[in-house]
Amino acid sequence: MAKSLSEMRQRVCDANKSLPVHGLVKFTWGNVSEVDREAGLIVIKPSGVDYDKLTPENMVVTDLDGNIVEGDLNPSSDLPTHVELYKAWPEVGGIVHTHSTEAVGWAQAGRDIPFYGTTHADYFYGPVPCARSLTAAEVDTAYEKETGTVIIEEFTNRGLDPVAVPGIVVRNHGPFTWGKNPEQAVYHAVVLEEVAKMNRLTEQINPRVEPAPKYIMDKHYLRKHGPNAYYGQKK
Repeated sequence: MAKSLSEMRQRVCDANKSLPVHGLVKFTWGNVSEVDREAGLIVIKPSGVDYDKLTPENMVVTDLDGNIVEGDLNPSSDLPTHVELYKAWPEVGGIVHTHSTEAVGWAQAGRDIPFYGTTHADYFYGPVPCARSLTAAEVDTAYEKETGTVIIEEFTNRGLDPVAVPGIVVRNHGPFTWGKNPEQAVYHAVVLEEVAKMNRLTEQINPRVEPAPKYIMDKHYLRKHGPNAYYGQKK
């Protein structure tokens, strides 16, 4: 069943406006989108517009190739990245990109965000990967599209499930997260930023720290997301 476009506009607007509330963006450094594959539509933040000026009406609607269907403003410049991820991963319904400080630190260092504890395992099954830098040719030809290609390449090469690992940092760039809807994608962006900060502090306190045992990761991830999950209330 296709989604209501007006409701999509509202959700995407609300999700974008929540980014500064959660401390994930400064100025206009971030964007959120949602996809409706049945209707063939993507709704995304307009490029370079302040968050306090966002309304459901000024969200930009495109088709699944990123062509504008509705809206007088330019869509986020990162739209081609979102398009590539939506095409590759049918499980994904919402995507977030920010330049949040702690996650960018790991991206600029070119490092995965290791699994050190239970906060991480509640949402990410294994390290948060760091994708490679784009080549000069990739930047020159189709920078934002190729960013999506590099993210997909990293997941394919590592055999990762984008549902179990709902985020990545791209080297020399920053984080991307996703989820079944925009709200969940934002939630994962907040978790990623917090875990990035926790891990930086962990390595400062103990530079020789080792990853936590896999059985702890299994326990915490599966109690929320496994077939016999028991965290929270029954619906």
